[in-house]
Amino acid sequence: MRVIAGTARSLPLKTPEGWDTRPTTDRIKETLFNIMQAEIPQAVFVDLFSGSGGIGIEALSRGAKRAYFIENAPKAAACIQQNLAFTKMADRAIVLKQDVSSGLFSIHEKAVDVIFMDPPYHCGHERQVLSLLGGMAYVTEDTLIVVEAAKDEDFSYLEEMGYRISKEKIYKTNKHMFIRKACAL
Repeated sequence: MRVIAGTARSLPLKTPEGWDTRPTTDRIKETLFNIMQAEIPQAVFVDLFSGSGGIGIEALSRGAKRAYFIENAPKAAACIQQNLAFTKMADRAIVLKQDVSSGLFSIHEKAVDVIFMDPPYHCGHERQVLSLLGGMAYVTEDTLIVVEAAKDEDFSYLEEMGYRISKEKIYKTNKHMFIRKACAL
């Protein structure tokens, strides 16, 4: 795994040992960032269920001004710290070593531009986190929420939660859902 583009381009990233994390492949990461490239410069970026931190580090490399990493697993959180030090981006990063539900309350920003989450598949975390995000003041109608999920994950509940799908990108085994808060009437 490596940084695809930006100031840390081609730098290799460590990944935590074991099967607890699923690093996003370089090809899918490149596609993801091609889709959201206009959102990244000077963004406040949040990487939930961060794993190795590869997505948030990619955002920093491409010009995000700050990134939050929320990761509960000790080995993964240590890996994020090592990757941030290696890429020389630790000064623009906040690593929250806690579960995502608690970590969301530790973000003190007026607005967050992009929130990315890649939770364990088929565990229901997507719905739970989206429910919490709906009540966070830093999530506005302009905030882009990207969910990486299993290809067969059902998101039919989004409208009733006050969200709309702006784009969906389907791969072989998973997909990216690009979500925003629905406009208030």
